[in-house]
Amino acid sequence: MKLEITTSGQFKIVKVDGRIDTTRAVEFESSVVNLIDQGCNNLIINCLGLNYISSSGLRVFLVLQKRLAGQQGVFRLCCLKPEIQEIFDISGFSTIFQIFPTEEAALAGEK
Repeated sequence: MKLEITTSGQFKIVKVDGRIDTTRAVEFESSVVNLIDQGCNNLIINCLGLNYISSSGLRVFLVLQKRLAGQQGVFRLCCLKPEIQEIFDISGFSTIFQIFPTEEAALAGEK
């Protein structure tokens, strides 16, 4: 798994490339929680390069959502591949998260 972190306006954007599975979920969580601890209140996870997410990875997304909600922050996901979107749909997570088709739409908050 590789992460690329950029800034656009008031958002930090984390581009994920690879898998967020049981072995990588802790590393992913640590990296993104570190951003939040450094003052990031508005976060977009760009999932274009994400090719697999396990239940451990889904749990990390929940943790991030809860932390940012506690700070009145914004947490958005974008660019989910159909197979990743299906995992979110089946698990019911697509109703929990703000999911956008593109990074531009996520930045604008427009589905």
